[in-house]
Amino acid sequence: MMRGLQTARGMRRHLRAIRGLLNMLLFFALMYTITLTKALLIPLVLAAFLGLALNPLVAAGTRIHLPRWLTASVLMIGLIVGIGSGVSMLAQPAIGWFHGAPQALKSFVPKLKHLTQPLEAANRATQTLVSGNTSTIHTAATPSPPMTISAWDVVSTTPKVLAAVLSVVLLVFFFLVYGDTMLRRLVEITPSFGYKRHAVVIVRGIQTEVSRYLLTALLINAGLGAVTAGMLWLYKVPDPLLWGAVAMFANFIPYVGAIVTTSVLAVVCMLYANEMSLHVFLPVLTFAGITALEGNLITPMIQGHSMRLSPIAILLWLLVWGWLWGIPGALLAVPMLTCTKLIAERVRSWHWFAVIVQR
Repeated sequence: MMRGLQTARGMRRHLRAIRGLLNMLLFFALMYTITLTKALLIPLVLAAFLGLALNPLVAAGTRIHLPRWLTASVLMIGLIVGIGSGVSMLAQPAIGWFHGAPQALKSFVPKLKHLTQPLEAANRATQTLVSGNTSTIHTAATPSPPMTISAWDVVSTTPKVLAAVLSVVLLVFFFLVYGDTMLRRLVEITPSFGYKRHAVVIVRGIQTEVSRYLLTALLINAGLGAVTAGMLWLYKVPDPLLWGAVAMFANFIPYVGAIVTTSVLAVVCMLYANEMSLHVFLPVLTFAGITALEGNLITPMIQGHSMRLSPIAILLWLLVWGWLWGIPGALLAVPMLTCTKLIAERVRSWHWFAVIVQR
């Protein structure tokens, strides 16, 4: 009897070990698949988020007896016109900054000369004490050739960009038009009426919460970009719209985005300053105050406590998706984490994940 119990326990331990090993292999296979198919998944995830964010507007159109295809078409035309206008406005300043950065860096070096003179004098004094020789060695730095973009680079990159943009546009349009139909078909295949009702409640709740979060995040980040652009314009910083757009998109990456934007603005202000002084950093300090106010007061007040995530979970999620998908993964990481948390709160077997990532 005892030997049979020990044999059964040993078998259960072996089965648990095998199941753990299989789960680990499945996890690594999933990570490899996500990395291998990122060219397909990134437009799909972006289109799904845009579709969820715009779905309440389409639903509002249906409540006033407008066809879904008409409301979706108007929204997509407005979205394309708005994004196209923004890209055309920002392309020229971005290209001008890209080509003018080497010359700006060359002009920036003499501005630091009066700051480095005490260090050079101390270095010469140290060399004199050590070697007794006051001669200095002048080394001429070989200037690096400026970075240029050839016509072939533009021609070879344009079809890929246009294909990705067209894929996202079509996916968003079909999500808006046929998204509810797909959800109804998903509910229809559930086995019983009780399961159907439970599935409808879960799906509608997830759709409402995710749409509200995405639309709120878009509006908050757009407002931050507009305020940043206006502040930089008042301080007479060149190309304020460009840096406002950078602040808007970088704010989708909590903590890291604000640090990167602050560093970029510090470099820009130093490069275009006539002389080095504390007044040069006033735009940077103002932007730091704006982001602190937005991150600690405005966003928590609008989105509520349920949307707040643990900083450790955010950083780990950013590392994982930045490693898998690069910059697009870093931009989409926090929306994906928030949406996963909202789904986990509604699904009983995933509730542990929502508890772990919540602040």
